[in-house]
Amino acid sequence: MSETSKHAHAHEPHSRDVGGKLNWLRAGVLGANDGIVSTAGLVVGVAGATTDHRAILFAGLAGVVAGALSMAGGEYVSVSTQRDTERALLSLEQQELRTMPEEEEQELALLYEQKGLSPRLAADVARELTEADALRAHADAELGIDPDRLTSPWQAAGASFVAFTAGALLPLLAILLFPPPARVPATAASVVVALAITGWLSARLGQASPVRAAARNVGVGALTMLVTYAVGFVTSTALG
Repeated sequence: MSETSKHAHAHEPHSRDVGGKLNWLRAGVLGANDGIVSTAGLVVGVAGATTDHRAILFAGLAGVVAGALSMAGGEYVSVSTQRDTERALLSLEQQELRTMPEEEEQELALLYEQKGLSPRLAADVARELTEADALRAHADAELGIDPDRLTSPWQAAGASFVAFTAGALLPLLAILLFPPPARVPATAASVVVALAITGWLSARLGQASPVRAAARNVGVGALTMLVTYAVGFVTSTALG
């Protein structure tokens, strides 16, 4: 490969972990986004009903803890199920490799034929990969799994907990640090900026339009705050 070609492709990611890292980054951004929107809706809703600093603080803290634990718990259960499925598939593949190795090698060759290799080359590739590490070859081509890098439910739960908490602290601090007349506008402004950033980041990670994603993100957050503030204000007025 020429030096020019090397430099032309230097910016392209070739690591097997790139997809996984992007998924973790995307999950982190979305977790922070959930923390921003849900906590902003909660504290703005309470602020619409009362100016009591302690009530807003307690409601906000309860929302942050409940939301973070809910996100972490949900992620743990979801990823645990995924990991159990991956282990079951690998176990089944190991059993098939022990009981019918020739059929499995033929299946691997067929998979490479479907990817565009000629039958002869596909058979050669399947044979060499089977001799090197049959389980890894089948896990990669047939299942899309790396046996050494199964998903971790604890890592997923921890990442969701941290991301949600980090996002949730922004509206909580904003609503508490400003005096009552400026609380809601200041919180709304900070949330709009934060949602524009998370929308832009999620779009960049997904190679989508940053402007459209940021506008959509801001719109959802603004609508959430508007509705919850109205509910808090109307309820407080109705109850006297």
